Amino acid sequence: MVEQQSKKTTHPSGDNRFKLLDRAITKHHNSGYALIEILHVAQGIFGYLDNDLLYYIANALKLPPSRVYGVATFYHFFRLKPQGEHTFVLCTGTACYVKGANEIQKALEHECQCKFGETTSDGKVSLISARCVGSCGLAPVAVIDDVVHGKLSVEDAVKRVKSLREEKKEVGS
Repeated sequence: MVEQQSKKTTHPSGDNRFKLLDRAITKHHNSGYALIEILHVAQGIFGYLDNDLLYYIANALKLPPSRVYGVATFYHFFRLKPQGEHTFVLCTGTACYVKGANEIQKALEHECQCKFGETTSDGKVSLISARCVGSCGLAPVAVIDDVVHGKLSVEDAVKRVKSLREEKKEVGS
């Protein structure tokens, strides 16, 4: 009897996070029109959207996997890989580019030994580029852990990333 009850409360995949995702999909009546909302929910539950999860969503919403993948890769706030402890989102829009975002990007890739779209080998910082963050008057701009930092210089950007990488995680956090 107890064994039967536990089977009912476990998702067939063995990962009960899928039960939460299934609830969200059902709430939206398995509608493809809710794709972006479902992707948000999935990322909130799993932390990022890997290929298997995108296929699962495509199947549940009866959409082609290419459409689900296309939406997930079009919007910069969807992540296809695990994120680092911190995020450094560099605006690469026209105003920021003209004011030196390209030089900041090159310097950070050299400093971190990884490209934008990747996470440092220590798992501390994810470098992300965005087409525009809507703060053109502050160019060049970066959003570091959801806080906008404007009029960045190469030196300031490198200093901020070094600081994030050297930061010690507090016990119990």
